[in-house]
Order: sequence, then C-alpha cells, then structure tokens
Amino acid sequence: MKLNKLSLTVLTLGFAFLYLPIVLLIGYSFNESRLVTVWAGFSTKWYGELFADDQMMSAVWLSLKIAMGASTGAIILGTLAAFALVRFGRFWGHTLFGSMINAPLVMPDVITGLSLLLLFVAMGQLFGWPAERGSLTILLAHITFCTAYAAIVISSRLKEMDLSLEEAAMDLGAHPFKVFWLVTLPIIAPSLVAGWLLSFTLSMDDLVIASFVSGPGSTTLPMVVFSSVRLGVSPKINALATLIVLVVSIAVCVAWWFARKAERDAQMLPDEE
Repeated sequence: MKLNKLSLTVLTLGFAFLYLPIVLLIGYSFNESRLVTVWAGFSTKWYGELFADDQMMSAVWLSLKIAMGASTGAIILGTLAAFALVRFGRFWGHTLFGSMINAPLVMPDVITGLSLLLLFVAMGQLFGWPAERGSLTILLAHITFCTAYAAIVISSRLKEMDLSLEEAAMDLGAHPFKVFWLVTLPIIAPSLVAGWLLSFTLSMDDLVIASFVSGPGSTTLPMVVFSSVRLGVSPKINALATLIVLVVSIAVCVAWWFARKAERDAQMLPDEE
C-alpha cells in the first residue's frame, strides 16, 4: 500500500521528532570543542578520554553485569508468573496475584526504592544479611521491578498460543518437559527475547531505585552520568551515549533476527505435524 503525501509527511515528522536529538548527540560526540553545543571541528579524542576514565569504565562494567543478571532473573521469574496467570485457570487469589505482579508497573520509582531500602535494612538487622548495600542489593531490586514487565510480555504471548500444539505433542507420547522444551519454548521465544531486552534496558536506565539501594563502591552508570552532568555536560557523555546507541542497535537487530527465525519455525510446526 502506497503512502499519500500527508501520511509520508506525518511519518517523516514523527521519525524526526524521535531520532533527530539522537543524531545530533552522535554528531556532537565527534566535536573537537570542550563545549558540547559549540562545533569546533571533527575529532575522536573524547572517545579516547572516555576509555581512559577508570571511574566511567568501572560504572559501565558494573551496570552491564547488573543488567544482564537482572534481565535473566526477571525472565525466569516472569515466565513462572505468566504460566501461573495464564495456564492455572481461576485459582483462589488469582486476581490478587495478578494485581501484585502488575503493581510495579504503576508504582513510582521513589516508593519502590524506599520500600526496598527499608526491607534490606530490616533484613540486615534481623538476619544479618545483607550486611551492607552494594551491587547485590541493586541486582535484587532490579529483578523485582523488571519481573513485572517480563511477566506482562510473556503472558501476552502465552494467551495467543494455540494449546492444540501442546496437546498433539502429548498425544504422541511426549513428556511434559519435552513438550515445553520443543513446542512451548520455541513459540514463546520472541516474547522471552523481548522481555529480556526490555528488562536489560530498564535496568541500565535505572537511577532512582539504584540510588536508594546502592552502597559504597557500587556506583552504576546512570549515577555517574547524573553526577557528572550536574557539574556540566562533558563531551565524554556524548561519546558514551553514542556507543550505547550503537550497541543497542546491534542487539536489537540480532534479537529481531532470532525472533523472526523463531516465529517462522513456530509457524512451520502445524505443517510438520
């Protein structure tokens, strides 16, 4: 279907509104000047200074480790929660359970961070664990709120899934675990990938909750960037943001390829049977 001129104009303006700031940020990451809004020529020196900044690199590595751990934990817990909501029927407390899973989606980050801080302090006083706040408490906090997003994405996929595929596999003698591994998992794989990427992005982007539950020596990337921006925007931040955009773009393309492949394989299952 061809787009008319009005639709094409609206589409162009929409993409410009979304991506023009990112294009400007990438352009100014190659700026020679120390002033981020004054163009003084092309240079890649800020990338060199970024990689020489030990504090920034340490924060990047810590945020990546926490984001990968939080995303993986959120996918595991989110999958279990989604199966309980979609496959177990209307059990006692179903509505309450679903509301508690969805609550972090609408809960302000300040309240979530403060409540987790109080929980960790109370646990430390009662059980002696965690003795102090650090990367582990940030990881647990991120798993807590990322699980809600993962559960929503995975449960939507489970609701659309054709149960006759699983029933046919079990009629042919497949064990429930084998049915889950060979039938269910490939079909919900795109939602798992989407939930993992969404959780990874939320964890990498979190500042408020991490500020409540972090401790000495556990400064994440958003905390370092926010602290440095308060003293003035450095061109190193532009270089860092450009690298993040590049990595995220590559990750999205790879995830899209895997999701498309899984979707194609899932559509071929009925024909194979």
